Amino acid sequence: MERKIRVVQMGLGPIGNKSTIYLAERPQAFEIVGAVDLDPAKVGQDVGVLAGLAPLGVTVTADLHSVLSHGNIDVVLLTTASSLVKVESQLTAILPYGVNIVSSCEELSYPWLTQPEIAKRVDALAKQHNVSVLSTGVNPGFLMDFLPMALTGVCRHVNKITVERIQDATFRRIPFQKKIGAGLTLAEFDQKIAEGTLRHVGLTESIHLIAAKRGWKLNATEDNISPIVARHDVKTEYLDIKAGMALGVQQIGRGLVGDNEVIRMVFRAAIGEPETKDRIIIDGSPAIDSCIKGGVNGDVATCAILINSIPVTINARPGLRTMADIEPIACFA
Repeated sequence: MERKIRVVQMGLGPIGNKSTIYLAERPQAFEIVGAVDLDPAKVGQDVGVLAGLAPLGVTVTADLHSVLSHGNIDVVLLTTASSLVKVESQLTAILPYGVNIVSSCEELSYPWLTQPEIAKRVDALAKQHNVSVLSTGVNPGFLMDFLPMALTGVCRHVNKITVERIQDATFRRIPFQKKIGAGLTLAEFDQKIAEGTLRHVGLTESIHLIAAKRGWKLNATEDNISPIVARHDVKTEYLDIKAGMALGVQQIGRGLVGDNEVIRMVFRAAIGEPETKDRIIIDGSPAIDSCIKGGVNGDVATCAILINSIPVTINARPGLRTMADIEPIACFA
């Protein structure tokens, strides 16, 4: 870009605040010109102070219109919710201002089959106002969909793709530990599954994204969630977990062509998981078994890819874009 990219942040939770830090680290490339959050405790505060920085001179407001109506804004960095149903109203409020959107909403990463009507509405509105919308993150967005797709680029043929993301949650922040169900009784764990509040969001979208790029026509997908159960008492900085309680979650996603499993996703996060790793196994020619030992830090990677994708999204074709149909994203100075 020949000038600074003017960014409005919307949603100032942990990911939004860390994104503020990453934006502020690149003053030659980005300028934060607005900040929006509905939390009364955040309204009126400086966006830099909220992120633990020195003041940046941008005050948080709950009034999106007052921020976007000034014009001359390149992108809204939208880090508010995982649910596309919840985020749709925010997308449709932003797009008429002719502003591009980069979002962390997992269900927006590839909604064409899971929520096609919303996908069509967002795509049409973005095209109408000549801007682009992209949802990305560490996962979905990279480790369990884009990276496996890229690795198949050297294959003559591919029979099956298996992706494993295994995480030891022992030293993760307490919101993450609670998110994966650590410390719950099995009855509480099952209740949260039934409520839809305990799952890794986006696994099905990742399966559909890979299948679409591969040209596989899936006749079924599965998303199976189960607890990882403590065999003995475990104590962490935050939790006291008794034997028989949940240490975390295992979620297995499957994509089927006929009766054949062609995509398998294994997401496992638990206290005391012995080997943290991100692994991709491609049954094909050539066969590929790629492993990132120690895994990729989810919070760092999510915020980094959100920031790094901003210039690409601004220059992308108008409409609802995915990681499969934009230019490659790279870390830039």
